Amino acid sequence: MATMKLGSKPEIFVLEDLTWRCTTELESDVVVEVGEMSFYLHKFPLLSRSGVLQRMISEYQPPADGGGGGMCTLQLDDIPGGAKAFELAAKFCYDVKIELNALNVVCLRCAAEYLRMTDDYAEGNLITQAESFLADVLANWKDSIKALETCEGVLPTAEDLHLVSRCITALASRACASDAAAPLVRNASVVDKDALWNGIRSGDTASAAAAAAASGMDWWYEDVSFLSLPMFKRLIQAMEAKGMRAESIAGAIMFYAGRFLPGLKRDTSFSNALASYGADGSGGGGGMSSRNITPRAASVSAPSEGDQRYFLEEIVALLPTKKGVASTKFLLGILRKAMLLHASPLCRENLERRIGAQLEDASLDDLLVPNLGYHVETLYDIDCVQRILDYFMSSTDGIGTGYTSPALAEEGGGSLGIPQGGTPSSSLSPITMVAKLMDGFLAEVAPDTNLKLPKFQALAAVVPDYARPVDDGIYRAIDIYLKSHPWLSESEREQLCRLLNCQKLSLEACTHAAQNERLPLRVVVQVLFFEQLRLRTSITGWFFVSDNAAGGDGARPHSGGAIVPKGAAAIAGSAQAEVDSDVEGDAPGGKESITDVKARVSELEKECKSMKQEIRRLGKPRRSWSLLPKKCGFGAKVQQAQTAMSGK
Repeated sequence: MATMKLGSKPEIFVLEDLTWRCTTELESDVVVEVGEMSFYLHKFPLLSRSGVLQRMISEYQPPADGGGGGMCTLQLDDIPGGAKAFELAAKFCYDVKIELNALNVVCLRCAAEYLRMTDDYAEGNLITQAESFLADVLANWKDSIKALETCEGVLPTAEDLHLVSRCITALASRACASDAAAPLVRNASVVDKDALWNGIRSGDTASAAAAAAASGMDWWYEDVSFLSLPMFKRLIQAMEAKGMRAESIAGAIMFYAGRFLPGLKRDTSFSNALASYGADGSGGGGGMSSRNITPRAASVSAPSEGDQRYFLEEIVALLPTKKGVASTKFLLGILRKAMLLHASPLCRENLERRIGAQLEDASLDDLLVPNLGYHVETLYDIDCVQRILDYFMSSTDGIGTGYTSPALAEEGGGSLGIPQGGTPSSSLSPITMVAKLMDGFLAEVAPDTNLKLPKFQALAAVVPDYARPVDDGIYRAIDIYLKSHPWLSESEREQLCRLLNCQKLSLEACTHAAQNERLPLRVVVQVLFFEQLRLRTSITGWFFVSDNAAGGDGARPHSGGAIVPKGAAAIAGSAQAEVDSDVEGDAPGGKESITDVKARVSELEKECKSMKQEIRRLGKPRRSWSLLPKKCGFGAKVQQAQTAMSGK
């Protein structure tokens, strides 16, 4: 910390209780009272340095009753910086050694202005000395922070002297210069995918702050987090005006909010952040001038709900509008806090829109927002998630967010929504990630017996069918809901199951659905029907390959040779790949492939027989179900295949 020494004489002041006395041979002839402190001094040193004291001494008239012992008594209760600042100014008048530093220069500069200690009364007076040292303070980051903190105790004088604006300008310039020189930080939504669960981050680290920390961009976050909210807000606005990147600004705001908002981060001292603001949010010198301590020294106390609400609304308004600079986890945490504090509807809507714009980066844990409304019906706030999802679906900033056309999803993701050579965490389209997130959310809220069917259906129906490459997630949510709501009628069950696309269920889900007594019979029939289509397609693919392999003409089948229903593409494709690898071998390998085909046909027959038994178990006449495989051509094809193979 920079320092500056003034004066040449040794210490001559002695403190006795609440009284400062000057230990010189001359008897004191003036008493200056500052608050509860009294200073017994001499007129001449004060007259030669201060215009205000010179005027007050010349105008002083002793009381008529002779009180005060005939000594000149002056009142300076409103001097900026109080007794401490006047003590330094008095020592300067006596040329006693004092030391200026970043913690006292602002108060001393304001006191010198109040006392009019200009060069008109003495060359190199206190104003000149303080201004000279202040230039050195503002050249250093740490000293500038300390000086800005002390400005809060001497408002509005510090504002009138432009000390606050000078400190803020110095800090903003230095931070922006460092920000421009540093390498670009990845977008928060990209950094958030370093550690993913189900394609979504589930950790508790704020992405923007983590990204900044990784590149050394957060070196100033902690320093500015000790400022009061008005000072911090002005500093952030100055940084924005100077062109600082939104990612850095968002990181600083997230760090600041995490320090002071109870519930976002522990060990907070929220009252420090509201150093001079009352619950009504009115700024100015009235609230700050009574506080002679800095935020670092302020004691920790529980903030009122009104203070927290005001603080939160100001933080939300201060966040940059650029998408992705604030992590979705942070925004959801702020939203939960806003609901708890009953923040303004405009504030909550702002947060919901921000979250909706980057919903693909959310985690399931963070999306489970407790229902904190006045009329609590469900455990989690379904309406809030519904609005967030609606904002996501209505986004129109291209394929990065919101709708992705079915054709684009089909081309880019194949049967699983993943491009060739890609990974689930890096290649899923935003709408596919949101679909998976919503399926998980529906499964979490489904056990709530107070969750009405229309609300469950409305939330599930927002996500279009093409956004789900596989419907296992929505099937699981529906099954949990049916299990938790056994009183639903058959028509309501059928209505709920219309959300399900049976053609997009995996083999495991189909097996479970075929044995699920909670599903309507119509849905079970659909599942079995499409599963038989898959089996038929799979067998057709096997025989198509085996016939070409046995032909001996060396012709290789291709994946487009068989007409395959959409739901069976994955099964047929895997079978095709296995046979292709066998066909490439020698003659004995060809015989082995035919043997494998026979074994596979036998296995498929067993599966078909098992499904027929399940159908009979449902209580329907056998004759009506026996027509199903014949209509599909399954039984005839198997008999034909067995005849052809036995002949070979």
